[in-house]
Amino acid sequence: MGVSIVISQEESSGFKSRSTDWLLERTKIRPKVAIICGSGLGGLAEVLDDKTDFPYSDIPHFPTSTAPGHAGQLVFGRLEDHECVCMKGRFHFYEGYSMHKVTYPVRVFFLLGVKTLIVTNAAGALNGSYKVGDFMLIKDHINMPGFAGQNPLCGHNDERFGVRFPCMSDAYDPDLRALAKQTAKEQGLDRFLKQGVYCMLSGPTFETIAECKVLQTLGADAVGMSTVPEVVVARHCGLRVFAMSLITNIVVRDYDSNEKANHEEVLETTALRTEDLQTFIRNFITKI
Repeated sequence: MGVSIVISQEESSGFKSRSTDWLLERTKIRPKVAIICGSGLGGLAEVLDDKTDFPYSDIPHFPTSTAPGHAGQLVFGRLEDHECVCMKGRFHFYEGYSMHKVTYPVRVFFLLGVKTLIVTNAAGALNGSYKVGDFMLIKDHINMPGFAGQNPLCGHNDERFGVRFPCMSDAYDPDLRALAKQTAKEQGLDRFLKQGVYCMLSGPTFETIAECKVLQTLGADAVGMSTVPEVVVARHCGLRVFAMSLITNIVVRDYDSNEKANHEEVLETTALRTEDLQTFIRNFITKI
């Protein structure tokens, strides 16, 4: 579970350096691309060749995954001429981790030399035109925990990583989104491809009907419990970011409906679409 003790910024920076040094001593891979896998999407690591796996529990000061569908391994490998690192399982605020701990791996990636971050997630559709199994390219986000003061950049700013007040209007790289559209078209997935705004809620409860109506009014197309903190920290570090959601369920919007959101449905949908997503990510990375 999460760490409840408070540590200083200096201690936290030292922890990241020790995690980075430990990894660099154990792999020859020097990744430029990092992938964070969403719920049930750990199979994306299979796109890598010459893989070396490190359980999170072995890496000094690294958090551990507790959510179902998150294996808890850091995988280094190659994809053609690209050296990559992949997180099979992320960390969530609802697991009891602070936002600083949730985003800890992103700063480790920066220290490893990563330049591009690819983030995936499983999300519920708020947009009425979306269907289960669609892919949504994230063009923008709504950071609801951030509205409540839970931003991973709160506290002392470490200048090694970025400026005090980073811009977020360009959080999701438009050139990478264009490349993703081209890749999807070549793969015959363009009919399943959407582009929209992702809203993060803290979880672990799924949304109420009233909450879904509020989020729709705010302009959100899909909702989930992750991604935004990692993106915020990645942009703070100057990384290029590409993010996409797999639509795994349609949110309940009718008080007379007997439908209920559940995590089993999420994992079932990801299992059905994993092969398509693996092929897409492989083809996409080779174009970066």
